Amino acid sequence: MVDPDVKDWERLRKEIPAVECSIDKAMAECHSVNLEVQKDAINPDHYKAGGVEAIDCMKASMSAEAFKGHLKATAMKYLWRYETKHPDNPLQDLSKCKWYLERLISEVKG
Repeated sequence: MVDPDVKDWERLRKEIPAVECSIDKAMAECHSVNLEVQKDAINPDHYKAGGVEAIDCMKASMSAEAFKGHLKATAMKYLWRYETKHPDNPLQDLSKCKWYLERLISEVKG
């Protein structure tokens, strides 16, 4: 007597290549979408949680001079370590330095 589950396994075994092909195709599509959507490494989404940017909270929590000092120090930090923190991607920290420096320039201009 043949167990009814054996027939199901035989049917599934025949369908597995098609399922694997579908999974491979879906994974390839996901990968190509991920390549097209570049994440913002300079100002990532978690800096904007709750609809408010962290930098705006920093500004609101201190005097204008203290905020400018924060921007200056942060720019200096990224410039200081760009060669060592991510030796394979020094442009990331240089870009962050530039972002903070541009924000500082904007604050100084008023």
